[in-house]
Amino acid sequence: MTNHMYIPESAMVIVAHPDDIEFSCAGTTALWSQMGSRIIYVLCTSGEVGIAEIGMTKEKAAEIREKEQLAAADIAGVKDVIFLREPDGLLQATLELRKKIVREIRRFKPEIVITGDPTVFWESENYLNHPDHRAAATAALDAVFPAAGQPHLFEELAQEGLSAHKTRKVYMFVWDKADHYVNIEKTIVIKIAALRAHKSQLGDWDPSDQIRQWATEYAKKNGMTYAEGYRVVTLVKDEEWEKLTGKIN
Repeated sequence: MTNHMYIPESAMVIVAHPDDIEFSCAGTTALWSQMGSRIIYVLCTSGEVGIAEIGMTKEKAAEIREKEQLAAADIAGVKDVIFLREPDGLLQATLELRKKIVREIRRFKPEIVITGDPTVFWESENYLNHPDHRAAATAALDAVFPAAGQPHLFEELAQEGLSAHKTRKVYMFVWDKADHYVNIEKTIVIKIAALRAHKSQLGDWDPSDQIRQWATEYAKKNGMTYAEGYRVVTLVKDEEWEKLTGKIN
C-alpha cells in the first residue's frame, strides 16, 4: 500500500460521462494541477441522455453537460478537456474508440492515465455499474497498452505527426482493494465545488456530506483525513522512464 506524494508531469483521465471525474478523482487532479501537473480530461460521451426531462433533446442536453464539465474542469485547474462524442448509454469498447483514445494519448503524451475498473458490475446492494463506465475503462486500458506505445499499431496516426507513447503508470479508481491513496485534504473543497458545477445532475442535492464520507472511508486506514483510492500499475520502470525522458521522480 502506497501513500507517498507522487506528482506526475502530466496525467490524462479517461471516463464515460461528464461528472464521472468529479465523483471519482477530481481531488487528485486538482491537487496535481496545483503542484504543476498538466491534466487532460477525455470524455467518451457528452452525457446527452442524462437529463430525463420532457422536451429535452439530446443535442441540448449534450450542450448543457459539456458546459458543466468545462466549468468543473476550470474549478479544478484543468484546461484541456476533450469530448469524443460517442453515443451516451450505448458506449462500446470498439477498435474505433480505442483509436480515438490512442490519438489523444499520443497527442498529449501523459505520464499517467487515470480510468475506472472495467471488471466492476456491482459493488453494493444498491448500485450497478453503468455499462458505459465499463466500456470506457476497457477502451482506455486497451489504448494504453499496448496500442499507444506500439508504433506498428495504428501506425497511420504517424501521418498526423503523432508518434508512439508509453504511459508510465495507470491509476484505476476503485471502490475497494486500493493499493495507493492520494491525500486530498487540501483539495476536497475543490472536488465538491467541481461536482456542484454539474447542476443538471445534482438538482437540489448537496453532495458535500456524501463526498466527505467516501473520502473519509478511503483515508481512515492511512492516517489521512480525506483521500481517494486507486489500484496502480507501473508499466514503465523508473530506469526505463529515465532513459525515455531524462527525468526521474
